[in-house]
Amino acid sequence: MRRWLRDTTGGLPRQFWYLWTGTLINRVGGFVVIFLTIYLTTVRHFTPSQAGLIMGVWAAGGALGNMLGGVAADRIGRKVTLLTGQVAGAATLVAMAFTSAYWGIAGLAFLFGMFADGARPAFGAMLIDIVPEKDRLRAFTLNYWVINLGFSFAATLAGLAAAADYHLVFLVDAATTLVTATFLFFTLRETRSARPAATSPAAASAVASAARGGLRVVFTDRIFLIFAGLNILSAFVFLQHLTTLPIAMAADGISGQTYGYVIALNGLLIVIGQLFIPRLTRGMSRTRMLAVASVVTGLGFGLTALANTPLFYAVTVFVWTLGEMVNAPANSTTMAVLSPAELRGRYQGVFSLSWSIAGFVAPTAGGFLQEHLGNTFLWLLCAVVGLAVAAAQVASGPARERRAAILAPPPPAVSRQPTPVS
Repeated sequence: MRRWLRDTTGGLPRQFWYLWTGTLINRVGGFVVIFLTIYLTTVRHFTPSQAGLIMGVWAAGGALGNMLGGVAADRIGRKVTLLTGQVAGAATLVAMAFTSAYWGIAGLAFLFGMFADGARPAFGAMLIDIVPEKDRLRAFTLNYWVINLGFSFAATLAGLAAAADYHLVFLVDAATTLVTATFLFFTLRETRSARPAATSPAAASAVASAARGGLRVVFTDRIFLIFAGLNILSAFVFLQHLTTLPIAMAADGISGQTYGYVIALNGLLIVIGQLFIPRLTRGMSRTRMLAVASVVTGLGFGLTALANTPLFYAVTVFVWTLGEMVNAPANSTTMAVLSPAELRGRYQGVFSLSWSIAGFVAPTAGGFLQEHLGNTFLWLLCAVVGLAVAAAQVASGPARERRAAILAPPPPAVSRQPTPVS
């Protein structure tokens, strides 16, 4: 166990652990997103469609925040962008706690999405800046693990806060966000290079083009856009667990409380097993990990077509969670090697946008297919999409690895001492 712990956590930079600790503090107090829909419909008495519109406005703010935050992280700096997003987001949460007008809450939800997601590209870019490539799989695995650990605590604590006073849901979230910002202010250093790193001529050319073209460079990077597009398809499958899965379980006479128990298996498995992923996937290429993850995730959701009992649904959750556990660190490390150092904020922002797109498409398209073509068609389509994405990952993998080799910094020069003449 001591050796496993050393292999999993040893040798990572201190700055990474500062980020990791900040993530834990922030996620443990991340109440609002969990309870926002319930708050809007039960406390403010908005209709489901009104609540849905506010959630859509929040997602739109997040999409804009990803773009602005990515550019700011590259031009202004990672640290200032991260802290600005957190402080502004906390102020917005406090305002939301005491606002009752519909359009006032909608406007604040837009700002909250923009500020919260605006900090994400800076965080991702900073993590890549800090951790050497050889350790990034472990680092992203540990970060994904702590996100899920924090979420597990937040779901429980948010329920207690809501039972006491719904204002606490917003105020405690704001407080933990400010605590995180304060902690990172005193512990983190800026990681954005003041001048371009010495890379290959091709990478230097990309950086020079970015200075002229800004985000246009990212949106004309075919290799990266294919990777982001495949992420949209993968996320479309994965995000069904938040929207169409509970509807399918309800159609089988399974209560919402039982759905909560079944879906809790997802977080439990990640907290218990995510730290073993680097050891289990040792020797596997990024492309192979992405392909295996797509197959397993598609299989898990495909099996849902046969499920009709809580136990069978739990089995499907177990299967696709394994795929999620392999996909998350492989996705992040691949993203890291595809972005030039001076453009990491922009690339992180656009990649986060792919999740925002999937967050819109998954419930709308998934709900339409479920309503008009049935559950069986939807789940089998998820299996087909998973297999198709796996094949596409294998086909596009060599081009990604060639790009990664071009962008990799050159090995340090080895100085040779002259051989003394005897």
